[in-house]
Amino acid sequence: MSGLTLALSKGRIFDDTLPLLKSAGIEVVDDPEKSRALILRTNQADVRVVLVRASDVPTYVQHGGADVGVAGLDVLLEHEAGPYGGGALLRPLDLQIARCRLSVATRADFDYGAAVRQGARIRVATKYTYLARQHFAEKGVHVDLIKLYGSMELAPLTGLADAIVDLVSTGSTLKANNLVEVEHILPISSYLVMNPVSAKLKRERLQPLLQSLQAAVAQR
Repeated sequence: MSGLTLALSKGRIFDDTLPLLKSAGIEVVDDPEKSRALILRTNQADVRVVLVRASDVPTYVQHGGADVGVAGLDVLLEHEAGPYGGGALLRPLDLQIARCRLSVATRADFDYGAAVRQGARIRVATKYTYLARQHFAEKGVHVDLIKLYGSMELAPLTGLADAIVDLVSTGSTLKANNLVEVEHILPISSYLVMNPVSAKLKRERLQPLLQSLQAAVAQR
């Protein structure tokens, strides 16, 4: 297909990306909240948006299901560290949207510092198993990782885990569940990613888009 396909996920990233696309002259015509369609039209006949799960954006772009996409740094790093990553993605621009942080959190009554100092083996629940393993390995902390996909806060409350590694924005959800951040791992924002083949074959179409997005980000 000669046109452009952009992979986005519903939610904060989608909402924050729309104004940036508009600055590049691209407006999504279909409303994802009113339509069950997974391929959305835009005001440009050769540009379409596909809605996928946030964790699937790198896969769609890497394997040519989309030319470009927008994904959080957490998703991108986890994808690259996994068995299907391999660095086959270009990451030309930090869009500086959907900002948050990847952190370690525990129950308020759990002495994380003491557990780490004493070399105890702690149980950590997360969906970011590769990032978590790398983080704790660099600190020399022994962990048993438990893969979860949702309701991460429940793990320490039920005794399933001593700590969690998850995204934190305001911290209100942690506070509501009597959890506290005990360590920041890295700041997170969302990036524009490109398929390397598309970047070459569709350079004349992609370069103006990239330049417009760079200008829009600089003006924020």
